[in-house]
Amino acid sequence: MPPFDGRRIWFVGIGGAGLSAYAQLARAWGAEIGGWDSVETPYLEPLAEAQIELAPDPVVPAGWEIVVSSAYPNVPGRRRAEFLAELVGRRRSIVVAGTHGKGTVAAMIAFVLRETGHDPAWLIGSPVPQLGANAGAGDGWLVVEGDESDRTVFSLLAEIAVVTNVELDHHTEFRSLAELEAEFARWQETATHIVRAAPPYEGPLSVPGEHNRRNAGSALAGLELAGCSSRRGRARACAASPALDAASRSPRRPE
Repeated sequence: MPPFDGRRIWFVGIGGAGLSAYAQLARAWGAEIGGWDSVETPYLEPLAEAQIELAPDPVVPAGWEIVVSSAYPNVPGRRRAEFLAELVGRRRSIVVAGTHGKGTVAAMIAFVLRETGHDPAWLIGSPVPQLGANAGAGDGWLVVEGDESDRTVFSLLAEIAVVTNVELDHHTEFRSLAELEAEFARWQETATHIVRAAPPYEGPLSVPGEHNRRNAGSALAGLELAGCSSRRGRARACAASPALDAASRSPRRPE
């Protein structure tokens, strides 16, 4: 039986980068999904393809679970971070976090797992053309882009935690770099395996492709922990593709 079979979940802010992905995965896992958003976004198109009906007004049907986007802080319901933690807890998960490059590395890992026959699921906060969508529902590893901007990632219990880099980027959420580093250190202690990249902003970043080479190194380490080492040659060729860097440059909106 699918893990969400029989559940009815209503997403307020379903057009966001995060909730649209969560809705697709929950639908694939057996839940009945509905939702509403105040604006049209590119993330609504794959919801229609997944036969998820969108309501014209914000009225929530009686008896449905409610999951609320960060864009609607005053609406009652489960916060998106809490729901994402439930999704991660139901599958062997690889969570990629960091100030820069987390979307790119998560996309690389999901892409290589798929291309090497590992049938991953994934939740990435921007569309990845090579994957076809910001969410996928395979039966293998769940690959997640984790966001530190609102501390969401620190509630995710990953089997493999990948940290690309740590810089103070959200000054209203963290008082100092020391506080942010302490949060990442605490989170890494909850993971079974840890991949921690070398500081990415030391060295010749003006060299073309430097970002991709360093992102690829993080992705390869995560892939080997996930069991791709037996096909390392193919994995290395896929992960080094600079085309997947598009994930980190796609437009976003609150999740």
